[in-house]
Amino acid sequence: MSDRLMSKRKPAFPINERLKAYLVKYNRSTKIPVFYEDLLRFSGSIVVYDEKDEDTLWVRCYYPDHERSDIDTSLKRIYTILYSDGSDDSFKFLNIDAIDYCTFGNSKPFRVKVRNILNDSVTYFYVKKADASRIYGLEFEHLLSPHRIGFLVYRDTLIEEHISGIPGDVFINDMLPTCDDRDKTYIAKQFVKFNERCTIRLLGDMRSYNYVVIPTHDFDHVAYQIRAIDFDQQCFEGKLKVYRPQFFKENYAMVKLVADYLQESSIEQYQKEERSQVAKRLIITQKRYKQLIRCMIADEISTRENVKQLRRELMNFSNDISFKRAKSMGHILKTALNFVKRNYQDISSKEFEEF
Repeated sequence: MSDRLMSKRKPAFPINERLKAYLVKYNRSTKIPVFYEDLLRFSGSIVVYDEKDEDTLWVRCYYPDHERSDIDTSLKRIYTILYSDGSDDSFKFLNIDAIDYCTFGNSKPFRVKVRNILNDSVTYFYVKKADASRIYGLEFEHLLSPHRIGFLVYRDTLIEEHISGIPGDVFINDMLPTCDDRDKTYIAKQFVKFNERCTIRLLGDMRSYNYVVIPTHDFDHVAYQIRAIDFDQQCFEGKLKVYRPQFFKENYAMVKLVADYLQESSIEQYQKEERSQVAKRLIITQKRYKQLIRCMIADEISTRENVKQLRRELMNFSNDISFKRAKSMGHILKTALNFVKRNYQDISSKEFEEF
């Protein structure tokens, strides 16, 4: 465990023309009626506290009356574009209950709470400053993880779906101690898979507050999934450990769970399962993936020093000299994914021949 894995704050990277074209082609880009900068014009705010009266680091924003009506209408429009057909038929059933602003982290997002007045059901979405590395992270999450995710980009504004679940730090502190041995074994298994998935696709900074734990009640037990919710650190840092959640001190309880409840052979089995799943998703989404990775290879989303350090550490970690030729973070990620895909195909073809 290291206390100093992260470097200085990551800068935001602009969206280049090639990535814009990709977003348009796959319906990730559409005209929206309000921008991130528009929401920054709030005239006042109050601190949002949780049920334990602790500061959540979010503030509730208030806008002048002459602006609030237009803002509410624009946010309702965004909601229907993100979740429906973009028409205003349902506007009369929607209410913007709150607009919260996060004072913590790189993206400083706005969280919009939308309530359906017919049944009081609530939906959230986020308005953020668009950042190329975050968009790559979201799109790779959509293509290579077990989860789908919706988002929209227009100019310098990013609209992102809310991902439901129990924040990892809350789960570790409040719920993990009450889990029985069966649940802890299952959670340990999922953390191994989550750790492997983040490493393969170079998604960094998965400290406990950057992922959620999702319990699902099956007919005879509770199943758990671990899902990333912050994609800001896609392929920026030079240290390989940043892309391995097991090395963050905030995840110590999860790492200890793996050590206490899983044998080494089980850990290797779950790692192999996750690598195989990623390889299969690469094959299934091959056409879209190739277009995305070409955008990323030609893009500059990190520093030259970080690129050199990461390719060196990955070459030492994997013993694959292909990393030596990588000139950008996109090229490094392509090499890593090719390594996973190639090994999966080699093993699967060998097993088929033996069968």
